Amino acid sequence: MKKADLIIIVSVVAIVGVLSFFLYFVNSNSGNTVTVEKNGKVIETLSLDEDCEKKYDFDGETNTLVIKDGKATVTEANCPDGICANHKPINRSGESIICLPHKLVITVTNDKSSDNEIDAVA
Repeated sequence: MKKADLIIIVSVVAIVGVLSFFLYFVNSNSGNTVTVEKNGKVIETLSLDEDCEKKYDFDGETNTLVIKDGKATVTEANCPDGICANHKPINRSGESIICLPHKLVITVTNDKSSDNEIDAVA
């Protein structure tokens, strides 16, 4: 391995480390509400501060949403793939759990957010 190769590898690792730090620690805005949507229409908005369990049943399509300790997760779903029920709990603003077969979207939002926030995607 040449000296130039080593410099490039160290540079790439350093850049990845800095970007990871900013994405996971600096921009870790915890949300305070969960918005539940079905077919693009908001069904309800729940607070992450209050523990609860909600069962959504739409013509036999059921999903159970549990909010506990400031995190939201889908514990049960009768969809064929069950990806939404295997998703990790969410609590950061912008995170979502999506049940594609049931067209159900659960998104963490922060109603205290301002337009001055840094967009981590851009």
